[in-house]
Amino acid sequence: MQDKTFKALVVSESGEKQYRRDIMDRRIDDLPPGDVLVQVHYSSLNYKDALSASGNKGVTRKYPHTPGIDAAGVVEESSTATFRPGDAVIVTSYDLGMNTAGGFGQYIRVPAGWVVPLPEGLSLKESMEYGTAGFTAGLSVHALIHHGVQPDQGEILVSGATGGVGTMAVMILTKLGFRVAAVNGHTDASDYLRQIGAQTIINIEEATDSSGRPLLKSRWAGSIDAVGGELLATTIKSIHGHGVVTSCGNVASPDLPINVFPFILRGVTLVGIDSQNCPMPERMETWKKLAGEWKISLTAEAVEEVSLAGLDRCIDRMLNRGHRGRTVVNLTDAVN
Repeated sequence: MQDKTFKALVVSESGEKQYRRDIMDRRIDDLPPGDVLVQVHYSSLNYKDALSASGNKGVTRKYPHTPGIDAAGVVEESSTATFRPGDAVIVTSYDLGMNTAGGFGQYIRVPAGWVVPLPEGLSLKESMEYGTAGFTAGLSVHALIHHGVQPDQGEILVSGATGGVGTMAVMILTKLGFRVAAVNGHTDASDYLRQIGAQTIINIEEATDSSGRPLLKSRWAGSIDAVGGELLATTIKSIHGHGVVTSCGNVASPDLPINVFPFILRGVTLVGIDSQNCPMPERMETWKKLAGEWKISLTAEAVEEVSLAGLDRCIDRMLNRGHRGRTVVNLTDAVN
């Protein structure tokens, strides 16, 4: 078994700040030590994967490397009684795909503490239609509800709404009866945003205020933000009293130019979403909700399926901010 080869996308350093991506044969022996060996059936593409695949040393320290922070498949070997060969499982987050060989290979080997049993109600493919993006959206929706935001309190603003987290957040919120306002980015995607359930579309210029005013007219009951920067600051200053904002990304900027007035005059709550190191009980409960009462069916407009061979162009598209919705990577048809 250890001599068995499999296909993987391998990112290599070809020169000073130059990287190339190739589909190569790897051996089981090449994988890091771990409790559970998983044959990967599906993965998905996230922004962190695109960064790793382009040589971002803030995500991945050493190359050559196989990205892929998401994986769903079947246990082939296990040294722990928690999992047995044949078990269908999900592995997302932790160090997978960052400095540990990830889901863009047909096999991964990881600690048992990273592995989630596939919840009833989800197929392996469906779990990767969610992936880290959907899981993060689920954590964000849970945070809004946990802090008391209800559908009858007003609209929920979703920024980065054409991305993976944003798309999933819009669809989950809509299923739960919330009215959703989506921020339309620099490229018009209003038709797409309506198709996935957004009732209100606002342009990014309208969603971003650079006047420096400490507070703005209250407009939103809550928000799920994946962008950061000035847009997040504007959102916080526009939330109703005792409203809630979740923050899970920094596509625009990691900086937050804001004062304390929304927090001390309106009681606004800002909740950070950490999907990477989310405690296992909360992780499993969120996956259970995504498989059950929160389950959504992604439309053809919101999800695409590619093979390892088709992944390269999707990575470039994401890096150039032309990516939309979710990309599922099918590893079952790669040649051993």
